[in-house]
Amino acid sequence: MDATIETIPRLAFAVQGAAPVPRAAVPTLRFALRIDGDDARPIRSVLLSVQVQIAARRRRYDERSHDRLFELFGPPADWGTTLRTLLWTRTTLVVPAFEGSTVAELDVPCTYDLEVAASRYLDALPDGDVPLEFLFSGSVFYAAADGRLQTARISWEEEAEYRLPVAVWRETMERHFPGTAWLRLPKDAYDALCAYKSRRALATWDDVFAELLP
Repeated sequence: MDATIETIPRLAFAVQGAAPVPRAAVPTLRFALRIDGDDARPIRSVLLSVQVQIAARRRRYDERSHDRLFELFGPPADWGTTLRTLLWTRTTLVVPAFEGSTVAELDVPCTYDLEVAASRYLDALPDGDVPLEFLFSGSVFYAAADGRLQTARISWEEEAEYRLPVAVWRETMERHFPGTAWLRLPKDAYDALCAYKSRRALATWDDVFAELLP
């Protein structure tokens, strides 16, 4: 009797780059995700769950960022305890069959809602890089030695790091919202602004805010 125990394939992950998706309906960043198997056996597919986090402690901040990050982390004197990792997004990805290694496209939609902590953080950075952590779980489907389809779980211990240039995030947002930012208002505040605009016969919202905030 053959007592050979077949090992489960292990996958390693690395993020090789990021760029805006040119014709996406919403602002979207595409990360080039390299996946390496630990041997040459065929991988039929991979169902990935991905959690992307901003490792805020892993970069320096200049004075320009201190005021804009105050709402998230408080005064800089307290950042030793208040500066924390922020969840950016969770998403899923189906990777098609490959042998050895492959590069998959991981698309991450970007919101410009500045009430979302991750968006507020990204918008506050003038330059440099955003330290990201990618955490992976899910299932890998592979061919056993006898040709049967097998499946194995991917542990949350699998992860990758990437430093996203702030300029790439800004380019992504500028393609959809050139020179603008979004602010969510309570409905009664919006109605009051609309009434003010009508009473003053102001042509645009720019005119409204220019008059209210000289």
